Amino acid sequence: MRNVESIVESLELKIVNVLAHLDALKAENQRLKLESAAQKEKAEAQRAALDKKEADLEALRIASSMLGSNDDKRASKLKINALIRDINDCLASLSD
Repeated sequence: MRNVESIVESLELKIVNVLAHLDALKAENQRLKLESAAQKEKAEAQRAALDKKEADLEALRIASSMLGSNDDKRASKLKINALIRDINDCLASLSD
């Protein structure tokens, strides 16, 4: 009978330890979820800032090409011509 009691006590102790470990894992999981969400927000903000910087850089390149060398002017003319072709394609598809 004493053997059964010791087995039951051992099982109870193991169950308590497992439940404590489970609670610790749940808390860590919650912390990691919050940290992951914060990192995703930070990455999204950085991506938006990068997109804005790239747009600013492109605008500066175009403005600089208007003042710069013939190569820059040629690049600007090609870009403008490509935009005009895109607009013409859009207008043609709208008229169909």
